[in-house]
Amino acid sequence: MNSNPFFQQVYAVVEQIPYGKVVSYGQIARMLGRPRAARVVGWAMRCCPDHLPWQRVVMADGSITGGMYANIRKALLEAEGVPFLMDGRVDMKSCRWPG
Repeated sequence: MNSNPFFQQVYAVVEQIPYGKVVSYGQIARMLGRPRAARVVGWAMRCCPDHLPWQRVVMADGSITGGMYANIRKALLEAEGVPFLMDGRVDMKSCRWPG
């Protein structure tokens, strides 16, 4: 696990995201008092420990990132009952976790 203190804060938030809910990278940054650090949250998520619900962090518009892991992420979210819009994005209005 990365020892960067900010990364550790990101992982502490990710660990709390409930089943069937999602948050955005920017939302995590705001929760941590660093509203302009969404990209740093993204970097942290690239190193996210496997035991955390990494699939529950998506783009603000509901888009799923993750390169070759995007399909896995979508399948995991679908298995949790996360609703998707017709264009394949997560329906953020219905499943965003307020933190």
